[in-house]
Amino acid sequence: MDITIMIGYFAGTLTTISFLPQVIKTWKLRSTHDFSFAMLTLFGLGMLLWAVYGISINSMPIILANIITFGLILVLVMMKVKYK
Repeated sequence: MDITIMIGYFAGTLTTISFLPQVIKTWKLRSTHDFSFAMLTLFGLGMLLWAVYGISINSMPIILANIITFGLILVLVMMKVKYK
């Protein structure tokens, strides 16, 4: 595997994993007061656009990292609605 692709997977893994502590903390505390819908919406849209970009250039590290991160954002949005 090309070193550039490996760096992409590693970077994607780190940035995606960085969301997990926040999701876990939000789940445990049942509190989403620190998140605005605007931030979650804009960030989610950015992740989707990065995934589309990854698809357009056929870059699996970009596609996977951004789709998984988008999924985590959706979890936060669902908790934001549920714990309002």
